Amino acid sequence: MQPLTVTLVQGATRWHDAEANRDYYGALVRAHAGATDLFVLPETFLSGFSNDTRASAEATDGAGVAWMRSLAAEVGAVVTGSLALREHDTVYNRLLWATPDGDLRQYDKRHLFRMAGEHTRYGGGRERLIVELKGWRILPQVCYDLRFPVWLRNRRNEAAPAGMDYDLALFVANWPAPRRQPWRTLLRARAIENLSYVIGVNRVGVDGNDLAYAGDSAVIDPVGEPLVELGAQEQVVTIRIDPAPLLSHRERFPAWMDADDFQLLP
Repeated sequence: MQPLTVTLVQGATRWHDAEANRDYYGALVRAHAGATDLFVLPETFLSGFSNDTRASAEATDGAGVAWMRSLAAEVGAVVTGSLALREHDTVYNRLLWATPDGDLRQYDKRHLFRMAGEHTRYGGGRERLIVELKGWRILPQVCYDLRFPVWLRNRRNEAAPAGMDYDLALFVANWPAPRRQPWRTLLRARAIENLSYVIGVNRVGVDGNDLAYAGDSAVIDPVGEPLVELGAQEQVVTIRIDPAPLLSHRERFPAWMDADDFQLLP
């Protein structure tokens, strides 16, 4: 594992305006080209968190996916975030992991936010995705997934370089301001219980449903301490994450040895 440089792109997503969002987020990313390994954008950053799938969803071979792939190649870094994408007759809240060499991985949000009716309009994912970058094993997730620790449980993996399923859990979100305390608390809890770094990137501003977002994007270390915390305004922050404290903590405090064994069904 090598040190990993990550850029948190906390923006004010434009409502149902994919072209404007491509211009907006593209400018934020390009301003930091060459300075990072990974750009993390919010959940549904081309549309806002919308249940109007006719207005928000794009085709899997549409402009949004092509734009992410092109941008990753242009800036020479991984670009990740989620889009509302239509595949056949189903719309997914799909996180994309676009690499500079043209590779594209995907994770479909498993836990759909029923309090806003997301489960009635979107299809849910069934499999976790773990990607590798500079020797790090990274678990990308989407917003509401943060509340479900069984799904996120990090397990001992002797075949992995650092000995566990993943070293960094990454959450992209549209997490409203009235629930900002659970967001901040759960990011810390997921880091502590899984002996991993955690990154959460949320949006700011007010969306088309008049919901306000307070940002609070953060990088949390394996003992639950924030390495960086963003405010409630547009911010783009780059941080270098060192694997040494993670590996040392796992060696000194091997809580995984006392973890419960279980089987997670699809």
